[in-house]
Order: sequence, then structure tokens, then C-alpha cells
Amino acid sequence: MAEMRERPFAGKVALVTGGSRGIGRACVLRFAKLGANVVVNYSRSAEDAEATVREVEAMGVRGIALRADMGDRDAIIALFAQLRDEFGRLDVLVNSAARGLERPRGALDSLPRHLKHSMDVNLFGPWFCAQEAARLMEKGSAIVNLQSPGAERYLPKYAPVAISKGALASLTTYLAVELAPRGVRVNGVSAGLVDGSDGVRMLADDLLERYRQVTPAGRLVTPGEVANAVAYLCGEEASMIVGQVLLVDGGYSLVGLV
Repeated sequence: MAEMRERPFAGKVALVTGGSRGIGRACVLRFAKLGANVVVNYSRSAEDAEATVREVEAMGVRGIALRADMGDRDAIIALFAQLRDEFGRLDVLVNSAARGLERPRGALDSLPRHLKHSMDVNLFGPWFCAQEAARLMEKGSAIVNLQSPGAERYLPKYAPVAISKGALASLTTYLAVELAPRGVRVNGVSAGLVDGSDGVRMLADDLLERYRQVTPAGRLVTPGEVANAVAYLCGEEASMIVGQVLLVDGGYSLVGLV
């Protein structure tokens, strides 16, 4: 009984896209700690992915790294074929991979290629992953999409990402309604500024300090805190939470400041 409480995901399989770094990596390690076997998806650094897998296996569960660009539907289909061959099932999908912050743009200076760049990975990637995941999921499974407060309020030089994340919020709603009758829950987690993230690195020091000062909690969110929220939404305790977005921002959104 004690082991079940400590490792409630024992025997289950979790896939985390963008799982080799940042929030994705934190989610991978959290699910591994809770007993799940974990698939670490990555698109660029095999070295980072393999290092994450070694940490997973040190926790006594199985981990594998699978490369796939989340902006490429054929690569996504191939990834899920590999996952099916390795495990034959999927219990948790975390759509964490994101793209666009490396090219910060406002709405007026965004070009078609910038919009496509963000939409392909931030919207269509989770969409196609959910379609493939649904074929492997049984009752009690869960999908969590990593969303953004920038979809609802202005953030400087964030337009392509924000718009794609806004569309992802709509996708979360539609997937939640269509998959709930099958016992698969879909929700979102929206995080404020996350320490060490690309979003933090693109901000000027004075704006970052202002954010810290006005946030009621007085600091940035950590990747581990976001991962805790994701794991909660995938667990039995959240069995009747469907189509919701859990905001993890230390209270920043309450003060009404940019």
C-alpha cells in the first residue's frame, strides 16, 4: 500500500514531448519518480535526451529516448509506431514541446514563416500527438497540454507563440469533450515565467526584476512546480477534472500587471 501511494504510476507509460530539457525534462523526472516508464521525445540534442533517460533508469523504471520533430506529422506517426512496438500502450501524454521563443516577434513584425514555425509545433504537434495517443489509451489515461498566460494577455515580442498557444487552449477544450466519454481526460497547465526557460532569457533584466517584485509569491516558477501540476492532473485525484487549465504563476495574474 505504501508503495502504491509513493509510486501511483507504477506500470504505466508516459510520453513527454520536448522531454530532454526545461519543463519537459522536469515532467519526465516527476513521472519516473512516481513509478512510470517514460518516453523522452526530443528533436535536437540526443545527448541531453540520453542523459535524461539515464536519470530515469536510476529511479528503477524504464526510459527510452525517441527523436521526432513535433512540426512533422510523419515523424509523429513514426514515433507512436515505435512507442507501440516498445510498450503496446500509453497512459499519459504531456505536450510540452514548443517553438517560437528563439525568434521573438510582435504582431506587426511577424512574417508568415514565423507564424508557421510556431503553429506547426505548438498547435499541430499536440493535435496530431493526441490523435495518435488516443489509439493507445484506455480508460483512466490523461493528456496535458502546456499552455501559456500569454494567450490571454499581452506579452512583449510574443505574438506568434501566444497566438499558437491560444489555439492550443481551444484544442484542449475540443479534445476534452471528445475524449471524456472514452475515459481519457484532457487538461492544460499554464505557467508564469519559469526559471531558466527561454521566455526568461529573452526578457530584459529590469522587466524580469519587476515581474519578481509584483508577483505575490515573490519569485519565478520552477520547472518542478509545473511538473507537479501536470502529474496531479494525470492522477486519480483529478479524475473529474476535464477540460480545465491549471494556472501556476505564484499569483502574478491576480495583480493585473504586464
